Amino acid sequence: MDRPQVGILGGTGLGDALGRRLKDVTLENVQTPFGRPSGPILIGTLGANRIAFLSRHGPGHRFNPSQVPYAANIFAFKKLGVTSLIASGAVGSLQSKIAPRDLVLVDQFIDKTFRRQNTFFDQLGAVHVEFSHPCCRRLREKLQSAAEHISASVHPGGTYVCMEGPQFSSRAESLMHRRWGADLIGMTALPEAKLAREAQMCYALVALVSDYDCWREHSPDQSRHSLLQEILGNLNEATENAIGLIERLLETDGGLAEDCCDCRKALELAVWTGPDALDPQAKAKLSVLFD
Repeated sequence: MDRPQVGILGGTGLGDALGRRLKDVTLENVQTPFGRPSGPILIGTLGANRIAFLSRHGPGHRFNPSQVPYAANIFAFKKLGVTSLIASGAVGSLQSKIAPRDLVLVDQFIDKTFRRQNTFFDQLGAVHVEFSHPCCRRLREKLQSAAEHISASVHPGGTYVCMEGPQFSSRAESLMHRRWGADLIGMTALPEAKLAREAQMCYALVALVSDYDCWREHSPDQSRHSLLQEILGNLNEATENAIGLIERLLETDGGLAEDCCDCRKALELAVWTGPDALDPQAKAKLSVLFD
């Protein structure tokens, strides 16, 4: 069976929907130098694509955003043969024009995380990948084309602030993020996107808008339980919209993985440590990333 070249990272709802559509399905438990990934990786065929799917938070949503094994997840995808990775994740909107239930094809990040392993190369040497455009332009364009065939509101770009969590923002922080010009606030996109670039993979993120974060105050008459139900309803609807978008992309396009993309050459000029000074054991351990 062919190795999967397209990976999908998302939540349980997305995985359940894809699982019903995939053919020739197998489950892979992948070992990595960075521990176990979030769970078994589901592999199957949809349209012209061999797909690998992983639920970022693990079975039962067991990992909070700081505990997600990002390095193991990305390494496992790479080890399986994935070269193009499409991720989805819940976010709060920081702008009135981006409404709950909308989708956003993220193109920029602001990183506020501080507890997470954000590189594969600490034991190897000094490796500095280019990250000025964090998401693959080619994959985003394909997603934009697929968005023309679904009814959901899909924004072609947006800046995502990735906070550490697991607590949500204070209102002062939310207002500050708006003044920065950011569009979205979330907890899971980084270091995921950075590690995907280090793994020489094309990466795109479909953000699922659940609410307006706390910069926009809620009605004092609305109870906390009612507010939570509203947010969960928005997220469920956004997830359905994302499923429609990703399924449309996978069913109609067999050219999602292309070796000519610049993302696939991210390490060509990134290793600054001299060859003789590289740790040979670390180099052998990480050889998959250089393929």
